[in-house]
Amino acid sequence: MKLIFATHNQNKLTEIKSQLPNNIEILSLQDLSFNQEIPEPYHTLEENAAIKANTIFNCFKETCFSDDTGLFVPALNGIPGVKSARYSGPKATPENNMDKLLKALENITDRKAYFQTTIALKTAAEIKYFTGKVHGTIALGKKGNGGFGYDPIFIPDNYTKSFAELPLEIKQKIGHRGKAIRSLITYIKSHKFQ
Repeated sequence: MKLIFATHNQNKLTEIKSQLPNNIEILSLQDLSFNQEIPEPYHTLEENAAIKANTIFNCFKETCFSDDTGLFVPALNGIPGVKSARYSGPKATPENNMDKLLKALENITDRKAYFQTTIALKTAAEIKYFTGKVHGTIALGKKGNGGFGYDPIFIPDNYTKSFAELPLEIKQKIGHRGKAIRSLITYIKSHKFQ
């Protein structure tokens, strides 16, 4: 079975491919030579995931899925949230984003946070959503070289190491994207797609 993953992000692609059964072949936007940037103008993860999935489905007429992920810090009214990837500006880097968030939390003792991933699966018949969350805290500084995005400053509950320090298999087991992917896989296994 072939599925299109509507992403250019190679880190996400690697993470997802490692969790899928062998009978599911994932094609990325790079594999399809689709180089356009798809706007994510909405205020919810669901809407942003849906616009990407719908755009790619309309182009290729193949079952596809996309995800949108945000890091939410309740003490900052949910910031960076849906704008996590571009928190420090349109050309934001993970380093810039982490630095800005650490600065925003300098004088705040409540450092609770959670990651949420929402996957939108688009078929000819419908669009379905799968969500995963992981709760934790924002570290006082960056720790570790693994992962991507905000991983070096996010310490999941019941752990003392950041996502960037934990092995990939643990991150996939307890993490937001892993949980959403497992829900997606369960759904795929119980349905047949045209």
